[in-house]
Amino acid sequence: MDTTRIRASSDEKISSDEKSAAGVAVSETDALPPAHLDLRDIYGEDDSGVDPVYEAKAKLINDAFEEIGMGKYQWWLFVVTGFGWYADNLYPIVTGLILTAVSNEFHFQSPFVKLAQSLGQLVGCTFWGVASDVWGRRWCFNFTLLITGIFSVAAGASPNEVALCGMIAAWSVGVGGNLPVDSAVFLEFTPASHQYLLTVLSVWWAVGQLVGSLVAWPLLTDYSCASASDCPRSSNMGWRYFLYSMGGLMLVLWLLRFLFHLHESPKFLIGRGRDAEAVQIMQAIAKYNGRTCSLTLEQLENAGKREKVEEAKGLEDTSAKGAFFRKLKIMSGEHVKSLFATKKLAWSTSLLIAIWALIGLAFPLYNGFIVYYLQTRGTDFGDGSLYITYRNQVILSAVGMPGGLIAGWMVEVPYLGRRGTLGVSTVITGVFLFAATTARTSNALLGWDSAYTLTSNVMYGVLYAVTPELFPTRDRGTGNAIVSAANHAAGVIAPIVALYGNLATSVPIYVAGAMFIAGGVLSFLLPYEPRGKASI
Repeated sequence: MDTTRIRASSDEKISSDEKSAAGVAVSETDALPPAHLDLRDIYGEDDSGVDPVYEAKAKLINDAFEEIGMGKYQWWLFVVTGFGWYADNLYPIVTGLILTAVSNEFHFQSPFVKLAQSLGQLVGCTFWGVASDVWGRRWCFNFTLLITGIFSVAAGASPNEVALCGMIAAWSVGVGGNLPVDSAVFLEFTPASHQYLLTVLSVWWAVGQLVGSLVAWPLLTDYSCASASDCPRSSNMGWRYFLYSMGGLMLVLWLLRFLFHLHESPKFLIGRGRDAEAVQIMQAIAKYNGRTCSLTLEQLENAGKREKVEEAKGLEDTSAKGAFFRKLKIMSGEHVKSLFATKKLAWSTSLLIAIWALIGLAFPLYNGFIVYYLQTRGTDFGDGSLYITYRNQVILSAVGMPGGLIAGWMVEVPYLGRRGTLGVSTVITGVFLFAATTARTSNALLGWDSAYTLTSNVMYGVLYAVTPELFPTRDRGTGNAIVSAANHAAGVIAPIVALYGNLATSVPIYVAGAMFIAGGVLSFLLPYEPRGKASI
């Protein structure tokens, strides 16, 4: 009997009733324990650079989480990591909703606000993603919302446009770190039988958009200037009240996260040679869930001795000396190089970067140009009041909410999985953007926007889930940082185009639609399908 494997009892099988209740398709194979995601499927068989010791330990951790099952700790984690999705979509909505009010008061070009946001998120996603691989998940997880809340409140007191853009860039540094860190955290604490919930987490994304729209509606309609010609601060306090409200909410969510007491990721710890701490945390989670965990330190220490032992000695030394020298190498480009270690992994990483970059530019291009484009084509938007603006925003937010649930169901459908769902939803989103150019009334545009909002929420739900699944734990934060950086770097281009480009041209709209379709096609080319596999 293989002593390095933990054989879970009845929890090792996925309950069909449980998955049916969650709205996920159940097949005959669902009753079997989920297979491990073998890193060699991604890295390649020979000279892959895969550490067999780490891989053996990661499989032990996966088995232990299957033994513990999906319990109270993971469900609370679903909530507190959801705050990251919430903030990630809330703040682009925040900056969009205050654009008119702040430009009326400060008399400056509003695209500078979006530019400050994009630059801040670019810095944030890069820094926090890499930091989570260097210093661990826990501290990064607990700081991002705090930074967001503090600078949001401070932004409400901005005396001029320079201060406001500075505060927006600062809070965006916090916002940009949420998903690269939070997706890794949730994935590394969740048993394979419930990894589909990483896709369902995008429901929080839609909740953030809806809450922001509902709070902004009364504040910005009742406490905003009618025009830039007469807009003193005293009659334009709505956007400030809005920022105070959203910043205060972020501080409350940060406090809830802090009180939850996130443990450090066991997979991160074993990657650092801290096996004893990993076992202690697994036992603590099992106790919290009211279960038992049979994982022992001896099992982890013996992991990997069955095969490639001599090779493993050069790759992973679990002694204190080995841990010390690994820490010295952390600040090098090792994490980045690992993501391109073989042709297959380099292809996977490159495709993800391209997909994120295409989507990162496509959305702001469309949102920044569609209204101007349609106005030049004779579109009648009817009542242009703030009431209609915020009503439509609330409708779009509500329409997008089922997207996460639909995505959670689709990724478990055989022959569709992560790749198929991502490809189909991204292509359809691009098609809807093309269709929106045919709108000639406000309601027609609202209809097309509702359609692409739903499909894009499905797309984002899968994209945020499949990306960390395709990166190994030790490099997951860095991988998330790289693709997020590509997304936000491309997003920086859109407000620059809006500042200096021809707003009446149709080119940006068609380019945006084509980018979505191209991103969908690239999704089908991803070399690995993680459906039904436990992430290493």
